[in-house]
Amino acid sequence: MTAVTDENPGQGRGRNRSRGRRSEAARHPREATGPDAGRGADTGCDADAGWDDGLIARRARATREEAVLEDATEAVEDDGRPQVEAYVPTGSPLRPRLDALRELVGLSRARLERAALAEAGRVLDEAAARERLSSRHTVVAIAGASGSGKSTLFNALAGAQLSETGLRRPTTAQPLACSWTDGAAGLLDRLAVPGRLRRRPQPGGAAADEALQGLVLVDLPDHDSAARGHRDQVDRVLALVDAVIWVVDPEKYADAALHERYLRPLAGHAEVTFVVLNQIDRLPGEAADQVLDDLRRLLDEDGMAVGEHGDPGATVLSLSALTGDGVGELRELLGRFVQDRTAATRRLSADVDAAAARLRPVYVAEGRPGLGERAREEFADRLAEAVGAAAAGQAAEREWRRNAGRACGTPWLRLWRWYEAARQPGSRDRAPLAAPPEERLTARQRVEQAVRTVADDAAAGLPGPWAQAVREAAVHGARGLPDALDELAGRAGAAEGRDADGAGAEALGSEADGAPGARGGAEARGGAEARGGRGAGKPPRPAWWPAAVLAQVAMTLLQIFGGLWLAGQIIGVLEPGLLTPALVMLAGIIGGPLVEWSCAAAARGPARRYGQEAERRLREAAAACGRARVLDPVSAELVRYREVRERYVAVTEFSTTGR
Repeated sequence: MTAVTDENPGQGRGRNRSRGRRSEAARHPREATGPDAGRGADTGCDADAGWDDGLIARRARATREEAVLEDATEAVEDDGRPQVEAYVPTGSPLRPRLDALRELVGLSRARLERAALAEAGRVLDEAAARERLSSRHTVVAIAGASGSGKSTLFNALAGAQLSETGLRRPTTAQPLACSWTDGAAGLLDRLAVPGRLRRRPQPGGAAADEALQGLVLVDLPDHDSAARGHRDQVDRVLALVDAVIWVVDPEKYADAALHERYLRPLAGHAEVTFVVLNQIDRLPGEAADQVLDDLRRLLDEDGMAVGEHGDPGATVLSLSALTGDGVGELRELLGRFVQDRTAATRRLSADVDAAAARLRPVYVAEGRPGLGERAREEFADRLAEAVGAAAAGQAAEREWRRNAGRACGTPWLRLWRWYEAARQPGSRDRAPLAAPPEERLTARQRVEQAVRTVADDAAAGLPGPWAQAVREAAVHGARGLPDALDELAGRAGAAEGRDADGAGAEALGSEADGAPGARGGAEARGGAEARGGRGAGKPPRPAWWPAAVLAQVAMTLLQIFGGLWLAGQIIGVLEPGLLTPALVMLAGIIGGPLVEWSCAAAARGPARRYGQEAERRLREAAAACGRARVLDPVSAELVRYREVRERYVAVTEFSTTGR
């Protein structure tokens, strides 16, 4: 272990600086006077020094203190012993929170921007780094503004003049560490504190305090320093230490830079925060209590809880590092805090809380988002309307009734229909007219509108990134949906002709897998009736149809028999008697239309059911196609969101008890 003392060129440079400052002070005596000069704050010298900045007095004591500093300021090196167990115990509530946060980040990388997960990733990295280091050490930083007396407090706690103090600003240029016990080298390496700035407290004094064993105290540069690098070092170290002591003075305790840049953003870290009002020796009478009360009020406005009456929160007290008033109380509180050995866990738990609070807008939804049954039914209705399911059902019903009329109609009517068909060759096989382009465009727009509506319903209340993912899934799945629906309608119509009982089962099965249609932009609504008529060319015939056909044949035979009977009587072949053959012929003439009318009346119910079944099959097939292409991808995104929401709840579940 290499000892690092102040007996090196650095001390010589300190003496040279002292001479330079003395000469500068002599040239500008007015600049050396003022509030700090009068009281000798941060100087360690007599307050009667007036213009003296403390360096001359220290120079006079240099010879006397040189031997003490040589023993008290050796660098803290690793003692070679293995580090102790991880600082996060296995049974700690922090462990499941870290695991949940890690899973949350992993599940969210594909949906959230990297910047949104940066803080959570930093917390996980710092947790892993801290976990590998000593758990019996507590790293506490002393931070404050220029002239607040933090270096003087650092020296008072260490019991030795380890940190340089004085009126020249900034006095502290780099973090200076003091460790009460061995084994803190890894922690100091993590803070990037060089070996020449690692100290030990004065032997026999503060070093013998059992309560402070395990303490690593770090003196930071001024957070309001004019040097940008100093502020950057403060921000870097504050993100890594286990706790922080904020030193404020009666002049700058309400500084907006302190409260807005540090205290307010770190309000959730109240349990690992000490706020010390220094230099109370400058305040007369009850002024110190009044300033301390006002400081508590400002902390309350910052959202930082103040630990009073046993409640958890920040520790707030007043002291004078120069006179030692109140330093003992701080040392006692700091000793209990260090011996508790939970500062690192509480600090990291507060970091997890802060990361979770930043992530809340991208994980917490308003209300209960999702696809309800009503939204699904409305989507299916819109697709059925776009594909022309109702028109196809009506066409199938009319075709069923026409087929019934053909089968049960009088021969003379059927003969007339045959004659009409013969007069117009090709009319029977003529393809139906396609819907005009504007009709096809309307059907396509209806499908797109249905997709947008169901996507908006599913995304309602979701945080922005997840709502966008739901909409993108719906839009991506809807590509080619109008063509697929049209192909589905064609297949369903053909299936009606092939298998009335199956009724489009093949089309339903194939289109449920999302097979795209071969025809692009075919009519979805205007040609539905034509498709229904073409596809339903051979609808099922009920059992009573043969009897109706036989009855119609009988009526026709009666007409023919009665007509021949009358003709034979007219030409004299048969005996005259007009009444009987006339009645027979009249029975056939009246009975034929009567049978046809009866069949038409009996066919209304089956025809209606047949049309409704055709509409239902096409509606279900369209709904299955829409479900496979749109609803299932949307539901998958919603399931993914529920998974990350559960992980987020696990992260925040022990936000209070975990600390």
